[in-house]
This record gives sequence, structure tokens and C-alpha cells, in this order.
Amino acid sequence: MKPYQNFEQIEYDLKVLNLERKIAFEELKSVKQDFEETLKPMNILGGALKFLGKYGALLLVKKFFK
Repeated sequence: MKPYQNFEQIEYDLKVLNLERKIAFEELKSVKQDFEETLKPMNILGGALKFLGKYGALLLVKKFFK
């Protein structure tokens, strides 16, 4: 535990901790929004279609070279 000499030091540290808490909360909101965006059906469908397109192209190349 940090020894304090006066109340100004305590108030300063409390302000710093409060700002750090607010910053962490805003970062958490940003991560939540990104996560929700990732889980939207259109994004999932787009990722699946991209995968299927690559897989289909690979199968065509394999069939072409057989």
C-alpha cells in the first residue's frame, strides 16, 4: 500500500483511477460492439460464402489437373 502524506495525493490518485476505469469501460464497449458486428448473420454468411468459393475453386483446379 502506498503511504500518503496529504489528502491531495489521495484525491489525485482517485482521479487517476477514475479516469483509468472510464477508459477501460469505453474500451470494453468498443470490444462489445465489434463482437456484435462479427456475429451479425450477414457477416457470418459472407465469411461462409468466401470459404465455399475458395474451396470450390480448389476442387475445380484439382479436377482440371486430374
